[in-house]
Parts: sequence; structure tokens; C-alpha cells
Amino acid sequence: MTSTPRRALVTGGSGDLGGAICRQLAADGHHVIVHANANLPRAQTVVQEILASGGSAQAVAFDVADGAATAQALEALLADGPVQIIVNNAGIHDDAPMAGMDAAKWTRVIEVSLHGFFHVTQPLLLPMARTRWGRIVSVSSVAAVLGNRGQTNYAAAKAGLHGASRSLAREMASRGISVNVVAPGVIEGQMAADAFPAELIKQTVPAARAGTPQEVAALVAFLCSDAAGYINGQVIGINGGMG
Repeated sequence: MTSTPRRALVTGGSGDLGGAICRQLAADGHHVIVHANANLPRAQTVVQEILASGGSAQAVAFDVADGAATAQALEALLADGPVQIIVNNAGIHDDAPMAGMDAAKWTRVIEVSLHGFFHVTQPLLLPMARTRWGRIVSVSSVAAVLGNRGQTNYAAAKAGLHGASRSLAREMASRGISVNVVAPGVIEGQMAADAFPAELIKQTVPAARAGTPQEVAALVAFLCSDAAGYINGQVIGINGGMG
């Protein structure tokens, strides 16, 4: 989608969805930095798949919820030049009805998705802005749009990305930087397999099936392309018609 190779950081890049995003961005010609929290070997597996397909990639590991550790890791990455594409895909869920939710469940989920967005994105903004081109895409969830039982913490964290992204888009648009959110519904993978049996998917998803990581990756990659430069400050659902 672009003739200029750019460096792309994908947080949570070692998971089902993150891996698909990494592979698609690499196929589009970008150098992909595959991030993992603690499981560096899993990120390295994605890197090896990309290299075997003729792409360019490297692996990094740090906890996005740890501001100091993230800053140190990003400083090392910036020594090689600006990162012009950021995909904030790192996130966890720890579900419970709010009446029975303890503070630790609330806090950790928000730390990873929302504080992680700040810790990763903020240090990369000025180097990106100096290039007059950038793409920032954060991965949210249909739960942040519609709500979902047992996920007040997760929905709050992801909905926070919507407001932050819309505001950041207004701050950075004049520098050629777009900031958008994709909000997937039920997507194939371990998380969906545990929570959404086939019959429940038929009842709740108008398309009567789960989406694929590749379908989400295609949307993310488009938003990271030159062609999508005028799409800015948007929350784009990819959910089979759920809402």
C-alpha cells in the first residue's frame, strides 16, 4: 500500500490478532516491531514467520503498563529512527460483575489498555511529527460501544481510547498524522473460543459467525496506509453488524 518502508510498532503483537496485524503490515512493506509483554519467544515466532515470507521485523518485550520500562525500550527503538506507525493492540480482560469486582481487576485492565496507550504513544509523537507523516491505530472493542455484562473495567478502558484518540487526532492532524480506533466484535481466537460458543455467536452476531483476525488486520493495515490519510479521529466498528 506504500512504496516507502516505514517502521511499525504493534503492541500485543504476539497474540492471535496482533500477529495477524504484524504479518499484514509486513506484507505491505513495513518494518514491523513485534511487541510482547513477557513472552518474547512468542513474538520471535511471529518475526520468524515474517522473515520467512520475505518481510522485515524484530521483536521487543516490555510491560506497557510500566511507564519507566516502556520509556527505556522506546528510547532504544528511537535510536534507529522514528516509528511512524503505532498499533496499540495490547490489552487484557479480567471479567467480573462490577458488584463483585475488586480494585485490582479494575486497575490492571485500565493500566494495560489506557495507561499503556499513553506510555507507548506519547514518547513517539514528536519524532513522528518531524517526519510529517504518521498513523496511530488503537484496537478497542464492541464492548466499549455497546457495553457488555461483566466487563465494566474492559469497556471503560477501551472507551477511554475513543476519547483520547479523537482528541489526539485534532492535535496531530496538521502534521500529517491520523489517529483512529478499530472496535472489533467477536473475533476468532482463544479469547472468543472461551467466551462465545457457536450457538451464542448465532444469537448475538447478525452475520452469524465470528470475524477473523485477518479481517481486522486488513482494516488496520488500510488505516495505516497512505490512502487512508483523510480518515482521522474515527472509531470504526468491525463486528458483523452487532452495532
